[in-house]
Amino acid sequence: MSLACSRSLFFMIFITGSLALGVSFYLEYAVGLRPCDLCLLQRFCLALLTGISLTASVQGPGRFGSFLYWLLGFFCSLAGTITAWRQILLQSDPLHQLLTCPPNLDAAYENMPWLCQVTQMFQGDADCAEIAWTLFDLSVPEWSLLFFVAMTILGIYQLLHIVWLACERPLSGESSHRVQLSD
Repeated sequence: MSLACSRSLFFMIFITGSLALGVSFYLEYAVGLRPCDLCLLQRFCLALLTGISLTASVQGPGRFGSFLYWLLGFFCSLAGTITAWRQILLQSDPLHQLLTCPPNLDAAYENMPWLCQVTQMFQGDADCAEIAWTLFDLSVPEWSLLFFVAMTILGIYQLLHIVWLACERPLSGESSHRVQLSD
């Protein structure tokens, strides 16, 4: 894997992440869809992944830096995959749609520790269970899940590839294979 290939992959992830963020803002402000808490969490994971990819494509790191950037991107895409999967589960549960939103949720979040806030987000509410927009019969969380799964698979592949190359060629430039000299 050459560093130029790694930079171009990070740049392509930045472009696709920027397009996905643009679509999410378009759906919110132009179409009028109100994002729920899980949608906002997915958007945050997407923004982190996009920012990491932009930083990596501009910096052009070496092998160790690429490993760190791919690892950070993997964790962001894994978190996005988990939140999108949870929202899809909430949308597929017909009993969950009967729940109503708690009153004054913003004030409740201000007094909670962040771990309790995330737990509350994953429990979901009626907004999370509502399917308000589809494209090709896939809802927004399903599209989000497809994107995050693709980025997770790409991250795993790139991490394994970097580890494989590190086993073949150590950073010091020495060969990892012993050379036997024969007379």
